[in-house]
Amino acid sequence: MAPAPGPAGSESAAPGRRRVILLTGPSGAGKSRLAERLSAAHGWPVVRLDDFYREDHDPHLPRSPLGIPDWDHVDSWHADAAVDALRRLVDEGRVEVPVYDIGTSAVTGRHVLTAGPHDYVLAEGLFAGRLIDQLRDQGLLADALCVRQNRYLTALRRFARDLSERRKPPHILVRRGMALLRDEPRVIAEAQAHGARCIHPRQAESELSGLPATSLATGA
Repeated sequence: MAPAPGPAGSESAAPGRRRVILLTGPSGAGKSRLAERLSAAHGWPVVRLDDFYREDHDPHLPRSPLGIPDWDHVDSWHADAAVDALRRLVDEGRVEVPVYDIGTSAVTGRHVLTAGPHDYVLAEGLFAGRLIDQLRDQGLLADALCVRQNRYLTALRRFARDLSERRKPPHILVRRGMALLRDEPRVIAEAQAHGARCIHPRQAESELSGLPATSLATGA
């Protein structure tokens, strides 16, 4: 089991370097909402790791028993591309990333993210915890959090979100939702095994809002 990163900002990194805060946890637990609130409050860029999912035509995209892409399988996304994007944003302050549509299982566009000299970079997604070791080894990690709430509340919010976004037909969403509800303890345990620490989104927001700004040298 990897050691937990500890309180935010405690990871070692090169002096004056931007760093990444990873937000992982069950689907629907509030990772995206937390990232949005932090971004709105502090201007920190958000890298949506879901945007690095494989497209429907990719032969390496795993399929679930429901006949749809298995977004909960670790092979469903391009982890190396995600790490490369985070490294570029940290080191260069700018990166172009894909925009992925779950409903069509396809990349629908691209957009540019920028980071200021004193920003943290937020990276949120189901598989964010799997990047802990790589980012730590490269001196890119500030913290890694597993966002969690009451599992039944999470299931209801997930279903409402997926239904409103028309991610898949309702009967598919119900079946997938029940499977995710049963699987949530395993997801959380796996995130902890990778080194993420579990936390409620409101507590995470309070902690992260108290972080000192990074001290990137001008022109870096």
